[in-house]
Amino acid sequence: MKNTYVTGYLPLIAIILYSIAFGIYVEIEIIRLFKKFGLYGGMLEFFSENGIKLTLFFLASLLFFMLFSALKLIADTMIQLSMLFFSKDRHGLVLNEIRFGSVFYVLSGMLSLLFVNYIVVVAALFLVTTLVYFIYFVYKTYSTLTPAGLIGMVFFHIAFWFAFMLTIVYVCIKLYNSFLESLPLS
Repeated sequence: MKNTYVTGYLPLIAIILYSIAFGIYVEIEIIRLFKKFGLYGGMLEFFSENGIKLTLFFLASLLFFMLFSALKLIADTMIQLSMLFFSKDRHGLVLNEIRFGSVFYVLSGMLSLLFVNYIVVVAALFLVTTLVYFIYFVYKTYSTLTPAGLIGMVFFHIAFWFAFMLTIVYVCIKLYNSFLESLPLS
């Protein structure tokens, strides 16, 4: 039985797994900061320890879920846009073939749960999985591309993600500098 929709739920599972991994790490770090600043003891007077941990975990996981969902939406749009510009496949048959690539994210998402205390490992795992998925994507779409189309598609993705990340870094630096300039230091 071969059904094209069998792998349709895998991106959601991968997003949930990575959200849990990053959410656990952020929850642990926030509690550590609360204890360092002496806020945790005061919070325990009003809330239970499990209530604080669960709330922080839920909020952190929700934020990462939204972040990864937005990145998934952008990535899917960029994949389909690159296929529109560079592929000879006009019926979308290649899109069905590349769906299996979401298995890479599910497996690495499960692996990320083992390394929740090491955020660098989890982030590196996500980046390596993204690179593996991109190589898989290029391999699966290669047959529908001309050599110029292949170069164009690879350049299109690299240029877009580079510009996207550069814009985010630029905005964060501008925000940080604006915050520092607004401090009343004399």
